[in-house]
Amino acid sequence: MDLELQIKTLPSSPGVYQYYDKSGKILYVGKAKNLKKRVSSYFTKNHEYGKTKVLVKKIAAIEHIVVNTEADALLLENNLIKKYQPRYNVMLKDDKTYPWICIKNEQFPRVFLTRNVIKDGSEYYGPYTSVRTARALLDLIKELYHLRSCNYDLSEKNIENKKYKVCLDYHIGNCKGPCENLQTEESYDIDVLAIRNIIKGNFKEAIKSFQELMFRFADEMEFEEAQKIKEKIDLLANYQAKSTVVNPLITNVDVFSIISDESYSYVNFFKIANGAIIQSHTSEIKKKLDESDKDLLELFIVEIRQRFHSQSKEIYVPFQVDLGKNIKVTIPKLGDKKRIVELSLRNAKYFRQERFKQIKIVDPDRHVNRIMAQMKKDLRLKVEPRHIECFDNSNIQGTNPVAACVVFKNGKPSKNDYRHFNIKTVDGPDDFASMEEVVFRRYKRLQEEGEDLPQLIVIDGGKGQLSSALKSLDVLGLRNKIAIIGIAKRLEEIYYPNDSVPLYLDKKSESLKIIQQLRNEAHRFGITHHRNKRSKNALQNELEQISGIGKQTVVSLLKHFKSAKRVALASFEDLEKVIGKTRALKIYNYYNNK
Repeated sequence: MDLELQIKTLPSSPGVYQYYDKSGKILYVGKAKNLKKRVSSYFTKNHEYGKTKVLVKKIAAIEHIVVNTEADALLLENNLIKKYQPRYNVMLKDDKTYPWICIKNEQFPRVFLTRNVIKDGSEYYGPYTSVRTARALLDLIKELYHLRSCNYDLSEKNIENKKYKVCLDYHIGNCKGPCENLQTEESYDIDVLAIRNIIKGNFKEAIKSFQELMFRFADEMEFEEAQKIKEKIDLLANYQAKSTVVNPLITNVDVFSIISDESYSYVNFFKIANGAIIQSHTSEIKKKLDESDKDLLELFIVEIRQRFHSQSKEIYVPFQVDLGKNIKVTIPKLGDKKRIVELSLRNAKYFRQERFKQIKIVDPDRHVNRIMAQMKKDLRLKVEPRHIECFDNSNIQGTNPVAACVVFKNGKPSKNDYRHFNIKTVDGPDDFASMEEVVFRRYKRLQEEGEDLPQLIVIDGGKGQLSSALKSLDVLGLRNKIAIIGIAKRLEEIYYPNDSVPLYLDKKSESLKIIQQLRNEAHRFGITHHRNKRSKNALQNELEQISGIGKQTVVSLLKHFKSAKRVALASFEDLEKVIGKTRALKIYNYYNNK
């Protein structure tokens, strides 16, 4: 069927659409509140994102499934993505098999860690994204309760027939010996019930029962036993204190947050029970079609709730998401609820920073590509700034005006390309005229020598210096070929040509950090040159101040020795060869007497 006709006849209902190429291979699965509007937008919009353009060109056929609600569409989209894994959809796949805490379906149930979920009526809690967290919880349980670790079949018949004998665990106090009927099944099950509550994050009942037991021992003057129970209460309270991060009244809630850059999103999930985080998981999602944070978070929420078997009726998120009527969506504005969403976001940010550090080491190309893409977006550029040049003027106390040009390639200093400029056409300290001169000289030379031009020029200064640099680019015909910005020192505001309103980048953004690094490097490089020049001039002036030494003698000496410093260190014989015995003696004595 003709594509145009297919689009025209699509229903205006919620549903899922699937794009296929000419060979019948599925390209993309998407959900929509209104199928007709959503699918039509792919073919009527002018897509800036390159991959979306490529996708649209490949679409040869469209199929759709109508559902009752947008929430149903989200669930169906998630299932179809997992089933078909289309090329242009983000993948929320995770190859890890997470551990579970299992309470075995048997008489005198064992409690242990496993990665294999067997449907035999046993209870499984998790999955835990951190094995360390699961082990810490199990260690706590073993400290509090004496459970068996053997895999004997402790049926009533086997116990009556005295089939088993107590093992070492009984003798060292880790088991109460149910195999020889030294502990009743009823007593054992009470412990298992308490363990079930602790795993769910409900410590209140366990602490209460231990307190009652402690007071009973104390009343019976069994103070050693009471002390042992007190230690267990302290252990539980300490574990709960470490776990509790919000109001204990917040229970059975899922928390989600997301942070994104140009190519990837990082999403965090917390499960909260009785004010404690009992599960935490962060994922990195590679974007395929410049997806919005809302779309990605909705997909992540559905996937994670399925993966971790969450039955929570309420979720906390930083912005509105559409998940249907069965889930209460809360966007906290203040208090403990707000703090837990902020904590989730902080976890996503830390995870992102860790990934950046890892990628910088193991995949430097991806690190550079990400930063370049981010700079292009942040600075509103037409192309990625792979080659950046930054200019800075130095004229301390109005003397020896110089300028510096530093070059960054792929976000890193390219020191071989740094250049110094002595100001030639400007008298006195005039930053604007000096900037105009050095920018003209730099790019006139690059044009003449056929060298590559930068994609971005950064001027250290505000609107005045930027306007001066623009004059030179206009004369050279480069204004529309190279992007140029100015960075003012006071508030780090960034100025653009013909725009009086500056851009303020996030103080923590990598784009601003690179521009600041450029500016600081240009300043350092310029100051070094300025200092060297002043030192050289000071030495030359010192030569002229020696009694009986004129300008012509100084010129002769500098021509021969190349610098005033070498003149000061020269031997009498070497000086005599150039300027004669009398004047050589005056210079030699001047420096040696110092």
